[in-house]
Amino acid sequence: MEKSSIISIFLFALLFLHSGMPTLLKAQGAGLECLKNEDCNKNNCNNPQCICTCGDKMAANGGVEPSNIPPCSSNPRNLKMGTEGNSSNSPTPHESKKIKLTHHFQTHITEETPNFPEEIIVEILARLPIKSLLKFRCVSKSWLSVISSPQFIKFHLKLCIKDATFSKYRIMFTVSYPHFGLKQCSINSLMFKPSSDVFDVNYPKESPHRAVWVVGSCNGLICIAINEKQLFLWNPATRVSTKLPTVNVKLNPGFYNLYGFGYDECADDYKVLGIFVEYGIGREFKSIVKMYSLKSNSWKRIGNFQGGVPLDDSGQFASGKLHFSMTSGFSHDSRWDIASIDLNTEVYGIVEQPNYGEGHFDFTLGVLGGCVCVISNYGNICADLWVLKEYGVKESWTKMVTISDNNGSARCLFSGPLLMIPDGKILLLLGMHLVVYNPKDNSLRRPEMRNLSTFLMADIYVESLVSPAAG
Repeated sequence: MEKSSIISIFLFALLFLHSGMPTLLKAQGAGLECLKNEDCNKNNCNNPQCICTCGDKMAANGGVEPSNIPPCSSNPRNLKMGTEGNSSNSPTPHESKKIKLTHHFQTHITEETPNFPEEIIVEILARLPIKSLLKFRCVSKSWLSVISSPQFIKFHLKLCIKDATFSKYRIMFTVSYPHFGLKQCSINSLMFKPSSDVFDVNYPKESPHRAVWVVGSCNGLICIAINEKQLFLWNPATRVSTKLPTVNVKLNPGFYNLYGFGYDECADDYKVLGIFVEYGIGREFKSIVKMYSLKSNSWKRIGNFQGGVPLDDSGQFASGKLHFSMTSGFSHDSRWDIASIDLNTEVYGIVEQPNYGEGHFDFTLGVLGGCVCVISNYGNICADLWVLKEYGVKESWTKMVTISDNNGSARCLFSGPLLMIPDGKILLLLGMHLVVYNPKDNSLRRPEMRNLSTFLMADIYVESLVSPAAG
């Protein structure tokens, strides 16, 4: 059984035990701990529903007060912060400070679970699946406040990203048959089990069967584009989404556009970059670049794309920057480059590349483990996976693996790494197929996926509580 499931069962049991349990009054210093149900008859402790216990006698009689304990009228269980009880049984000022009234869980439950410090509760909650946390928000105002706080959301996200079992990771497929749509599958199942179930996903859209594709994912949020015009920021785990304002550009018909999505850590803001390119006479081109801010819920124009012609691919986010493939021209010997734009400073740059060797290569830009990476395909023979381990340092480019198909069945180019797990296996795209590469024996395995025949694209995201709400 998974650790998160065990924790969920533990918390559900905890809630069950306390859901019918009364308000807890702690009268420390007097050596008493008494429980009182609001429905109890205050003067009849023989009522089986009345929990009236003191000191070492707690629960000794199954909730029925033993005869040798003073009657309820003189029992501290009737104290209500100075509103009831005679003066002899009223708490001293020192004791009053220690008495904690509680909030409402399902009936009455202490604001802090008995014997569990708040930091322990937070640690437990942060390791739960999203579905459980969404349910637990309804337990009490205090839990709602904790689970909704920015600090908890970031802490939970950090743990999800570091989860070695990848239980919080999902892969989102873009499909076009029998109509456009999105499907998803568990990464844990895909990497560690012989077969996996793929499920249809309800995503934000204003009309069905329109072309959809995933622009990118970051911290549990996914940016999707519908018919290249409607953009949404969407959290699939919480099912909350925001429709972006329409971006207006004035270009002649026939222009193409590409987008990128990422997180500006300095501004604590999620941003979408839109590049709109128009070709002129003699293959001259001009571009309009606009950036959307989730905080301001608006687009603004920034400097034009620099350094070359951007290729029609979504931007890849790493190290606070969006990266785009671009070319210096359209001749056979045109150079392939990696352009970057800083989401905070809005400054363009060029990423220096490694020495790929001699020959003609087809390149695919990607991100692996938060690092910029490149797959260089040499025909249909083999492909090298390069990873920039230290951003901005050319010498840190590392050739991780050389992938070859010994059986000669790979008739498509490797078109992007998606994930690498600790044992070295790599999940990648081979044309429109998903494969797991094992560098130990240079083998390729196609995972069995039910309810998925073919797909156009695949993107990885991690479940989180991050909100896509604007402002």
